[in-house]
Amino acid sequence: MDNISIYSAIGGLAVGFAFCYFIMSIRLKTAKQTAEDIIESAHKAADREKHQIILQAKEEWFKVRDQQQEEIKGKIQQLDEAEGRLNERIKDFNRKDDALKQRESVVTKKSQEIASQRDALRSKEQELLRIITKQNEELSRVTSYSIAEAKEKLLENLQREYKQEAAELYKTLIDDAKAGAQREAKKIVTYAIENSAAEYAAEMAVSVIALPSEDVKGRIIGKDGRNIKSFEQLSGVKLIVDDTPEAVVLSCFDPVKREVARVALEKLIGNGKIHPQRIEDLLAQAETEVEKNIWRAGNEVVAAVGIGKIHPDLIRVLGRLYYRTSYGQNVLMHSKEVALLCGAMAAELDLDTKIARRAGLLHDIGKAISQSQEGTHTELGYNLCMQYNENPHVLNAIVSHHEDVPADNLYSVLVAAADGISGSRPGARRDTLEGYVQRIESLEELADSFDGVEKSFAISAGREVRVMVQPEAITDAQADLLSRDIAQKIQQELNYPGQVKITVIRETKAVAYA
Repeated sequence: MDNISIYSAIGGLAVGFAFCYFIMSIRLKTAKQTAEDIIESAHKAADREKHQIILQAKEEWFKVRDQQQEEIKGKIQQLDEAEGRLNERIKDFNRKDDALKQRESVVTKKSQEIASQRDALRSKEQELLRIITKQNEELSRVTSYSIAEAKEKLLENLQREYKQEAAELYKTLIDDAKAGAQREAKKIVTYAIENSAAEYAAEMAVSVIALPSEDVKGRIIGKDGRNIKSFEQLSGVKLIVDDTPEAVVLSCFDPVKREVARVALEKLIGNGKIHPQRIEDLLAQAETEVEKNIWRAGNEVVAAVGIGKIHPDLIRVLGRLYYRTSYGQNVLMHSKEVALLCGAMAAELDLDTKIARRAGLLHDIGKAISQSQEGTHTELGYNLCMQYNENPHVLNAIVSHHEDVPADNLYSVLVAAADGISGSRPGARRDTLEGYVQRIESLEELADSFDGVEKSFAISAGREVRVMVQPEAITDAQADLLSRDIAQKIQQELNYPGQVKITVIRETKAVAYA
């Protein structure tokens, strides 16, 4: 039994091994078949992808080929067009070359003709010179004049004749030019003057303070003169206490200092208490008050003129001109007047009125600092305004309105004209008797120095000179030249305000007896 069991077990194991082998062989075949299928699918996918890549590459190649062909066609077309233009230029050049050759041949023929004409002319000139020499010798023999004397006489006659013709031509040209220029200039200036109103000169270099009584003079002087000494030392102003009844005089060339002293002295007199400490306190108060007045005056004139924004420091310097005078004319009012005149004339000429008024207002700003700094008021004003980046036209107007430098724009010319109008109008400025007489005498002496002048008279406060000429020495046409020459010499040698009119008077009398 034991052997049977063993054999049975062995047989079962053999059958199991056989069955397992069968199963494993079936699975192995299936796995192998599956692997082969997978490999085959991979090969097919790879072939499809390879085919697609080849197709895409061919498409890209065709696109690049087509694009390059288009570019090549475009360049070929451009080359064809350039070649066509080059051919046209070559044809044009050939035509011009042919025309140039034709012109060159014509010029050559004309040059030959001119050369032949020049030779003929030279021979004629030689023949004419021979004839003239022979005639001169004959004339010299007949008239008993040498050739040099006859030539000098002829030139003298020609000079006199041509000078007369030049004088007549000058008179015609000047009359035509003046007819239009004076009409326009008078219209512009008249319009500007009509639109401005200014005061008469009234300021002086001294201030007179009225006193309530003569006793105040003693208090102003103080014990041993300590009050008046303290006042003069602190204010920088000369206080004159003389025999003038109930009045004292403040004298100073600095108008701002004089105004501070005037305000302080009036406060001292009104208060009644006068001593050095009180003088110092009231001078400080007066200085503050005058500074406020300066600022207010500057702002008021800027607003009245209408020039827009301006630096506060320039406004303060402008305000100082309220206390400055020139020949009795208030400089701030003069600057305002010049600004308004410039604006009116600029409007007539279609210029920028704001720039014109700005240049007119600032043209004399240097006078506000000319007493404390060295230099002319034009230089000081130019340097001051240049620090605050003023308009170049304004700067040139400031420095050129007295012709220190040439004017480079129309605004400068307008400022110079308006300055002359404002300073020379009746009542604008006072003039000393000595200066007036000297100006009149200088004008008359200058006019009398010309040949043919019998007597000259300066009238209208030196603004017109009437010149009486000798009728046998000066013709009517030469009278115009004489007036121009006198005017030019006045401009070069004399200083004068405004304009001087030169009137040449020639009188011809015809007398006969029967």
